Amino acid sequence: MSRGQEGVLVAGSANLDFVVRADHVPAPGETVLGRDFATFPGGKGANQAVASARAGGVPTRMLLALGDDPYAVVLEAALVDAGVALHIVRVPDAASGTAFICLSDDAENAITVAPGANTGLRPHHLPSLRGVGHLLLQMETPLDSVASYARLAREAGVRVVLNAAPAAALPPGLLDSVDVLVVNEGELAALAGEGSVAAQAARLPVPCVVVTLGARGCFARRGAEMFLQPAFPVEAVDTTAAGDTFCGALAARLAEHAGLEDALRFASAASALACTRLGAQASIPMRAEVEAWLAGHADELARRAALAAYCGLS
Repeated sequence: MSRGQEGVLVAGSANLDFVVRADHVPAPGETVLGRDFATFPGGKGANQAVASARAGGVPTRMLLALGDDPYAVVLEAALVDAGVALHIVRVPDAASGTAFICLSDDAENAITVAPGANTGLRPHHLPSLRGVGHLLLQMETPLDSVASYARLAREAGVRVVLNAAPAAALPPGLLDSVDVLVVNEGELAALAGEGSVAAQAARLPVPCVVVTLGARGCFARRGAEMFLQPAFPVEAVDTTAAGDTFCGALAARLAEHAGLEDALRFASAASALACTRLGAQASIPMRAEVEAWLAGHADELARRAALAAYCGLS
């Protein structure tokens, strides 16, 4: 591959999502009578790989672990259909990963994950990094494996993007191998303590921190530089894979050597479009859709000013 064609390798989870729609997400101890039920291919790693390949349009590979069960067939087929090249670890004594999702009418969700075969992804499973410009990681697989992959990629000159989700204590030294850290507000607080978004991001010892802020947009700190990208307003139907779409699209744009400001805008548009559709991978747009969306939507100064104030920059 030429420098302009460097690909993305995603190492992470694949789950089959069992989704029930309901009036609201149940509180502890509450039973809610749901309505529609459907299954969708999901999992943070798989969602991000699909977003890199489909929305980002770059060569994308994925390292994942699957069981020897009917769920694995569905998960593998969805990734292949999206154009993702696969490095599959078979774990015959475990079920493929699953997630149980309650989706409310206001597009909020509650998710419980059964990792299953995802726990079988071990450090020695990392494939060749030849032709890979960026390695994209999450935290739904064993953290010692995540740390090992990041270290090996750093040693090979591959840029490492870590989506530190779901929130958990990081293995010692992991951040030393990370080039771009992507977190939401809860994950940011878990890593950096209290304070404004800008102050929290400044405490993290990585070259670049990207903080997703839901309907407000996102904030990034790269060295002493600060970046703000307001969200694109949409009528949200399902936010399940919005963050994963953002991460995959961001990594893809960075792999094309786009500037950070450009990459944040592209990823925000892809994420916004994903919120308008039901399902995880099923909601992820094609690159042409993202580009058409961007051509018709300009940032609003008022929303940018409000985002700056929220992040503690005004």
